[in-house]
Amino acid sequence: MSLSATVPLQAFGVSPLVVVGGLLLLIAIAAVYSAIEIVEAYEKEALTVFGEYRELLEPGIHVIPPFVSRTYPFDMRTQTIDVPQQEAITRDNSPVTADAVVYIKVMDAKKAFLQVEEYKRAVSNLAQTTLRAVLGDMELDDTLSRREMINARIREELDEPTDEWGIRVESVEVREVNPAAGVKQAMEQQTSAERRRRAMILEAQGERRSAIEQAQGAKQSDIVRAQGSKQSQILEAQGDAISTVLRAKSAESMGERAIIDKGMETLENIGQGESSTFILPQEMSSLLGRYGKHLTGSDVSDMAKANGQGELDSLNFDAETRELIGLDNIAEMAGEIEQTEVDVEEMEEQAQAIQEGEDLDADDVIDERE
Repeated sequence: MSLSATVPLQAFGVSPLVVVGGLLLLIAIAAVYSAIEIVEAYEKEALTVFGEYRELLEPGIHVIPPFVSRTYPFDMRTQTIDVPQQEAITRDNSPVTADAVVYIKVMDAKKAFLQVEEYKRAVSNLAQTTLRAVLGDMELDDTLSRREMINARIREELDEPTDEWGIRVESVEVREVNPAAGVKQAMEQQTSAERRRRAMILEAQGERRSAIEQAQGAKQSDIVRAQGSKQSQILEAQGDAISTVLRAKSAESMGERAIIDKGMETLENIGQGESSTFILPQEMSSLLGRYGKHLTGSDVSDMAKANGQGELDSLNFDAETRELIGLDNIAEMAGEIEQTEVDVEEMEEQAQAIQEGEDLDADDVIDERE
């Protein structure tokens, strides 16, 4: 048989030694290729020889037994596992659906290789059951508003079993929690009603506040009007009082001047007589003195001061009222027309006595004729 096998090779002109050498070369190349293992920087690989676990290969180049060795790579970076959408019934019997994302990292590749089959799928399945359990233990309002608590509880439930697998759960994020369509519609109606209620409350509070502000404004306005009316009445009354005083002073001054004028007319009549010497009573002398001052333009107020009388009484008003009505200025103006007080009855008696000169007592009048 060997002769028959070598005949075809010789027929093609190929030496059997060349064939054997080529086969040995191919086997050597395959052996070298299978004996060299390159581990990436972010990986570790579990090595088995004849199915027996040997070691973890670190990043770099490794020489392993060819043809009888197998390697299983493990990504040592943080990995993301999507948890499919899950349906659950909350504690208050409301159906909800939720999905999540789990972030894991391989901490011990040997445990992940020996303790669990396909650790990613195992973590995903465990996260699904845990998510349903956590949602079922909560009420609907909590599932919608307390997202952080759900994340923390799922992570806590995953920590213990995944530690045995050499896996660390870094975080869990629940992406969506959706109630059933009917429940969602009822919640929207409830939310709308609550918003309308709040709007009505705010509107009522605004109207109440506006009414209070208007009432306070009206009150302040009434107070200001009342104060203004009171002040006006006070000023009007004070003005009337001052006007009355001025009119009285003016009338008094005019009355005195009338008496003086009348007395002078009487003296003029007496002076037309033949007598050149007259003895006048003291009252007539005083009258002439006043008349002389009147003719010479002397300030009558000097006589008033000499008699102990001051300027026009400015009335006993408070300082604020005096300033408002300008009372000090009025007193100054009144001082310019003020005249000395004259006893009207006394002046009338003197004028009557002058007119009735023939009835004067002989002791008071001495007629010296030339």
